[in-house]
Amino acid sequence: MHKILKPQHLLSKRPNLTHFFSTKTPIPLPYGTETNDPSFKDIPKPVRDKSERKPYVTPMKVLIKRAKEEREARKLQPCRMLENPPENGLLVPQLVPVAHQVYEAREALISGISKLVKVIPVQKCRFCHELHIGHVGHEIRTCTGPGSGMRSSTHVWRKGRAHDVVFFPKSYHLYDRVGKPRVVHDESRKVPRIPAIVELCIQAGVDLEKHPTKRRTKPVYSIEGRIVDFEQVKENDENERNMHDENPGPLTVPDLGTKFDEARNSIVDKETDHLEESHKGVTDLREVSVGTMESWFKMISGAKKIMEKYGVLTCGYCPEVQVGPKGHKVRMCKATKHQYRDGLHAWQEATIDDLVIPNYVWHVRDSNGLPLDNNLKRYYGKAPAVVELCVQAGAPVPDQYRSMMRLDVVPPDRDEVDLVA
Repeated sequence: MHKILKPQHLLSKRPNLTHFFSTKTPIPLPYGTETNDPSFKDIPKPVRDKSERKPYVTPMKVLIKRAKEEREARKLQPCRMLENPPENGLLVPQLVPVAHQVYEAREALISGISKLVKVIPVQKCRFCHELHIGHVGHEIRTCTGPGSGMRSSTHVWRKGRAHDVVFFPKSYHLYDRVGKPRVVHDESRKVPRIPAIVELCIQAGVDLEKHPTKRRTKPVYSIEGRIVDFEQVKENDENERNMHDENPGPLTVPDLGTKFDEARNSIVDKETDHLEESHKGVTDLREVSVGTMESWFKMISGAKKIMEKYGVLTCGYCPEVQVGPKGHKVRMCKATKHQYRDGLHAWQEATIDDLVIPNYVWHVRDSNGLPLDNNLKRYYGKAPAVVELCVQAGAPVPDQYRSMMRLDVVPPDRDEVDLVA
């Protein structure tokens, strides 16, 4: 056989490319792609498909491992007293003042938003949940409501209200979060529903007259996974003894005249206060916006601290939220695959965005300029509606949302769209 000879220039060795992929010399990334920077936040991703489930906060492998460890510990010690609060029914002392701060910050936030909305207009789409802060609604075609195909996904704007800026999902109120942590379907009409963040504050130590809750002084016991409260048995015995010992006293007739005078005086005082406030008006819009912004961050940071100890659950397919160690059993889910679950929710660990829905809106740099163009939407940034409302009212831009609002990006003019790559 004849041996085929190749030219010498084709037999040369291949160049060594290992130095190009060496980990010792990192390749610099372009500006805006440094995801390791804790201060960097990109605009939120588009709305997920309704058939997709929310991502798990804790990986499934970690949850399975944790459940196995709890099962083994239960076998080794079937009867034990729970030591760590709030699992044992007691309050966490360090979080009681935090709960009061969160509750007060929420009240101040709602009051500040109601004042700012009177000056800064809010636009709400008639057919979807899209919100816009400004005098004129934007022209970005992102509407997914009924009939959006006939309108080419264009929004139809109307005047928004204060409760459209921030949405607080509601949760069932638990009188005893340890003894009876679940609400069954037959009790859905009897148990009141309150904002989930208020329920979180109540369970963490805030006492409200409208929504009473049980406070324990001794920890509960766990017998083969079931919670047993021996303090409740002693209280029932004492209540029965007191009912037998008490004697009914004479009936007293209430003084209706004094009560009527007090009610009339309170109504007159409220009317005078309302007139004084209307004459005063908003003294300084910038101070109100700065105070509202501080209340927003104080509420969010405090709620995150409380959620590290107190459990908050959300449905994996719908925005339902339940504060407590377990989710309720009310068959009210209408999301994907609810037929296979008989209307029950697919509970999983919740995040702060599930507890307080921020409602992201497009950032407007010039409120008196032209509306946002659909062809330039990749140059625009976003921010929570509360932050955008406060910024337009005069508050400084917070550092946490500078990258999300894309303040370093200069959008081209409308006639320059074709010239930009």
